[in-house]
Amino acid sequence: MKAEIDFQQQILPGLCLITAPLLFCISTFFWVDGQYGVTAVTLICLSTVFWIPALYGLFGLLKHNMPFYSAIGLLIAIYGCCMGGIGFGMLGYLSTIFKISHHNYLRVLQQYPVSSGLLLFWAGPLFPLSLLVLAINLVRKKAVPVWLGLLVGLAAAAFPVSRILRILLLAHVSDVLLLLPLTIIGIGFVKRRKVADL
Repeated sequence: MKAEIDFQQQILPGLCLITAPLLFCISTFFWVDGQYGVTAVTLICLSTVFWIPALYGLFGLLKHNMPFYSAIGLLIAIYGCCMGGIGFGMLGYLSTIFKISHHNYLRVLQQYPVSSGLLLFWAGPLFPLSLLVLAINLVRKKAVPVWLGLLVGLAAAAFPVSRILRILLLAHVSDVLLLLPLTIIGIGFVKRRKVADL
């Protein structure tokens, strides 16, 4: 029974904390002319499966000190990550395979403001925003070392800028900024070490 609890609450979130940002990181190498290519989109959409346990683990670090925020923040982060990630991912996928220009799909999306907002434009920014707020709270409550929280916060701030401007180098920097601290936290989870002491 203890082994099952350890796997569910420690090992699986830890492995996903490594896998999810790693898939993000790899996907950027498959951008095509500043756009998500088919391979990049596939990796991004697959990463959302791993982001759910990863976010569960991260927000779980605050469940005793901030139980309400931990629960609601997790829900918002999952919505932003999954809905925004898959929404923008599938948009990139379909626009690539059907050769629809960026200008054309933006024009058509304007005809559906509520659904486009729910599926894309409101959901997308919630993922980095929720990571930024999480990073601040993790540092405030001393759930992680300050330097790890700062890296997560920097990655959260750089992520939307790199995706909006489609600057490849900035996207790589943003991905590495996210991968590094989450990998360290993930290893701590897998080794069942107290994250605050990393």
